[in-house]
Amino acid sequence: MNIQKALTDLRKSDPRMGILIDEFGSPEFNPIDNYYESLVRSIVYQQLSGKAAATIYGRFKALFNSKSFPNPNEVMAIPHETLRSVGLSNQKATYILDLSDKWEKEEIDLSNVDEISDEEISVELIKVKGIGQWTADMFLMFTLVRPDVFPLGDLGIQKGFMGLNKMDRLPNPKEMETEAEQWRPYRTVAAWYLWKIVDGPFEW
Repeated sequence: MNIQKALTDLRKSDPRMGILIDEFGSPEFNPIDNYYESLVRSIVYQQLSGKAAATIYGRFKALFNSKSFPNPNEVMAIPHETLRSVGLSNQKATYILDLSDKWEKEEIDLSNVDEISDEEISVELIKVKGIGQWTADMFLMFTLVRPDVFPLGDLGIQKGFMGLNKMDRLPNPKEMETEAEQWRPYRTVAAWYLWKIVDGPFEW
């Protein structure tokens, strides 16, 4: 993604974005090559603060005597209760094992990821227990760095949108979708600035 072109386009399409760009600077998006690792991490991070999730994720990785991230077989070799012992909920441990099983069996096909649409990638990911549209959106944005993703279901995005528009209530998806049209084809970058409105640096 060409960040400078995205910033120029957003400034032209919405002057409010120009103010946010001046305030928060240019975002950095760094593609992640290990898709399996990224998805495990996203499951760990679901519905947790960044600090709590990072602690649990660190304990999870410490279960493996390796500097590199474990492969699916290595993860499946860890007993469910051991996964629970590092702070994972029962559901998240189940989700990680289901992801590992489907990944090992090649039931999730991301081999041609550069040739398929955001929607097709989401369909593949949602085959896994515990991966819904939010996780798929985060994968598209922060792992693949797809430029035009707008996670309508994210509470931070909803609050940022509310702040941007000085609303006294959370917006509904239709309102968000309609207004976000002006930010195409760089809604991923616009979303980053909405997060910044709410809580400063967005940790992912």
